[in-house]
Amino acid sequence: MKKIFKIIAVSLLGVLLIMQFIRPDKNESGYESVAYFENEVKPSAQIKMILQDNCYDCHSNQTIYPWYAEVAPFSYWLSDHIDEGKEHFNVSNWEQYTNKKKDHKLEELIEEVDEGEMPLDSYTWMHGDLNEEQKELLIDWVKQLRTRYSTTQ
Repeated sequence: MKKIFKIIAVSLLGVLLIMQFIRPDKNESGYESVAYFENEVKPSAQIKMILQDNCYDCHSNQTIYPWYAEVAPFSYWLSDHIDEGKEHFNVSNWEQYTNKKKDHKLEELIEEVDEGEMPLDSYTWMHGDLNEEQKELLIDWVKQLRTRYSTTQ
């Protein structure tokens, strides 16, 4: 029994070691990837800071990685979160969305933030959460922004 446990432990350690050398691609296109979005929606400095601190890491083509992103399996876990976040809403693809889709994405943003689903708990553990004032500012701004897209469908 001890021998089987030892073989399993050494095998797992070997897999973990190999994983350190096989990394997922990083999401680092630079903040110019959000330029179209910001030029079109014109967020205030305060809203821009909220977006940079709480949204862009998973919802744009630019991520600021924490130190633990260099260690597998965390690197894979983060990569999966980022890919999933970008699949749902990617501000770097804003110019490709129709006005109807932009309105829908903004509607979803309001729902997710209002219900406390975004940012994810796993993100806020290391990065901090939106306080109530920030949530209110963001939601009010997005509601106002939606009027631009809901009337031009």
